[in-house]
Amino acid sequence: MPHTLLNIKEVAAYLRVPVSDVEEWARCNEIPCVRHGRDYFFRRSEVENWASHRMLESDPGRVVSFHRAQGHGQTEVHVPILDRLLRPEWIEPALGSRTRASVIRDMVALAERTGLLNHPEDLLRAVRTREEEAPTALPGGVALLHAGHRVPYVLEDSFLVLGRTSQPIPFGAPDGQGTDLFFLVCCADDRSHLQTLARLCLICLHSNVLATIRSLNSSEEIHAALLEKERYVLSRMKSGRLK
Repeated sequence: MPHTLLNIKEVAAYLRVPVSDVEEWARCNEIPCVRHGRDYFFRRSEVENWASHRMLESDPGRVVSFHRAQGHGQTEVHVPILDRLLRPEWIEPALGSRTRASVIRDMVALAERTGLLNHPEDLLRAVRTREEEAPTALPGGVALLHAGHRVPYVLEDSFLVLGRTSQPIPFGAPDGQGTDLFFLVCCADDRSHLQTLARLCLICLHSNVLATIRSLNSSEEIHAALLEKERYVLSRMKSGRLK
């Protein structure tokens, strides 16, 4: 449930971080919470949204740490996930969008192609709201669009779609540059959502995947390149070359 209240231990288990970290974030008002006496309580939807914001604002080293925390032990951390979330036909290399509003609308329309989206109007509203709260654009010309909280009835299953515009579009990136690559992350549960965001951030920050996507013409080539870059980054992390 989006408004479920969690205690400190439950938030730590959800984010897979030490209890002491959550206690410190709560004391310093870094994480949304309410205090009753000596106890802190957290709304689940606010914790998920806070974690998404924090991840998108992170430096490359913190992204690696957060990504490790999202896996169920060392095995899952190194397992590819993009092959089950993204298909070549869900990639549009020639997205016709020219404005921020049309990007969001066109990306939701692309999501409808998957056959896994039950209520596109609800997803459109949720993605718009998330972008109004804070842009999901990263440095380098890529944005990781997503809804502010999970609405399970909207989706049949988790998936990704990817669109590329012909020209960069102002999308609120922290480096002040335009954005031309847009992922839309649609996950049916909070855990998959955080894991997928962490994986995409990891690949974008620790490989040349963005330049590679821009150099390719077909959906099939882009899809194959994404899977190859995911395997490359995971192998580097497994060997200890990413810290």
